[in-house]
Amino acid sequence: MTRRWAAYAILSSLGMLANAHGQGTAPSTIAPRAQNQPAEKVSTPVSKPPSNSPTKPGGKSESPEEPIVTEIYADKTVFDSAKSIGTFIGHVIVTDPRFNIQGDKLTVFISKTQNEGFEKAEVEGNVGVVRDRPGPNGGPPEHMVGRADKAVYTASDGRFELTGNPRVQQGLNTHVATSPDTVMILNETGQLETHGPSRTEIRQQPNSEKTPSKP
Repeated sequence: MTRRWAAYAILSSLGMLANAHGQGTAPSTIAPRAQNQPAEKVSTPVSKPPSNSPTKPGGKSESPEEPIVTEIYADKTVFDSAKSIGTFIGHVIVTDPRFNIQGDKLTVFISKTQNEGFEKAEVEGNVGVVRDRPGPNGGPPEHMVGRADKAVYTASDGRFELTGNPRVQQGLNTHVATSPDTVMILNETGQLETHGPSRTEIRQQPNSEKTPSKP
């Protein structure tokens, strides 16, 4: 019964968004947006805590009973209830506790069997993906920013697959594809895998202190 109500809530909320137009508040990690309309929200139920479940302030893990709320901003939304597919077009921005995304077009596939949550999401055109990687020695997380022509997110393994001239930047370092066939994968822990030719740029800030002159 709980699973049926969860499915109904998700499908109803997305169904009401069909052919909707508007913009909303956006995460500062990707791009600014006008603040004239709330975002479209999709709740993804979680039946059991994942291995890297988000934590609340104070280090407490999110309860497995609480849904993960994903906010989607777009200029136009069309939802096919028969196929459980939502299409978001124009200045798309997605905020989620696990990642942030931007692109020209987003296609969301809702699972009909596994907790009625996200099964897969495809982003196309001017794609940007922001994901956090745990900081060294328990420090603050490090942002990893991926750019590509297309990105596919699969909920089963929490991975982003970047294709079409992908590049990933972490701090001052950048990993760049040197072939159009190169594929880069950002996994759920913020690690990067590259399949195909690539170039890595490692940069170091110059020492601001002046070198003592010799007598």
